[in-house]
Amino acid sequence: MRYLHLGTQWVQGAMHIDKPQALELEYVQRMMIWLLLRQGGDLGKGHAVQLGLGSGAISRYCHGNLGMKTTAVELNPSVIDVCRTWFHLPPDTPRFTVIQQDAANFVADPARAGSVQVLCVDLYDREAAAPALDSEAFYADCRRLLSQDGVMSVNVFGRQSNLARSTQRIAAAFGKTQVRMMEPTAAGNTIVMATKSPPFPDPNLLAARARSIETRFHLPARKWLPLIRALPP
Repeated sequence: MRYLHLGTQWVQGAMHIDKPQALELEYVQRMMIWLLLRQGGDLGKGHAVQLGLGSGAISRYCHGNLGMKTTAVELNPSVIDVCRTWFHLPPDTPRFTVIQQDAANFVADPARAGSVQVLCVDLYDREAAAPALDSEAFYADCRRLLSQDGVMSVNVFGRQSNLARSTQRIAAAFGKTQVRMMEPTAAGNTIVMATKSPPFPDPNLLAARARSIETRFHLPARKWLPLIRALPP
């Protein structure tokens, strides 16, 4: 295993050296819960964006395993360099791009509105104390970035994070009925998911999709189902 640290004890990413396309960290696997929110035939279609590169696991997976057009947005050039050198990040091509930019500016760009089908938000500094971007305005820009069938997953983590506040802001941007959350991992990561406009799938449809995802992509999707919660009143 190879781990990414940004000068602190906090693990910012991980990769099995012999299986670079695999998702090793539990919370990163759970970030893929958006797979449950898309039609089966759409899983490899569209444009996937990762905000916060980490070790590049989500971008490698969306590009390599799902065959999606993939963009990663990362502010820190050192993280990009490390991922290129040590974490098998693919070179830029028309279907895979790494952009050095503040994620807030990326999602706020009106030229990109409606251009993304899958958005994974995992934004932390080297201390990983709280999400680096967590305002209602930021999540509203995330919603605007998504196409009408777009879906989003967000990692909420850190000793200074406030899960209730974060989920309220996401719900304010997307609508409360469009948002769900998962029980936290043992490490304390809570994944929040949102759909832009499609209704949240009913339990039977989620169960059928979970079985398909396990078969096709070997992710523990059926274990995710009992962890999904509606937002508290």
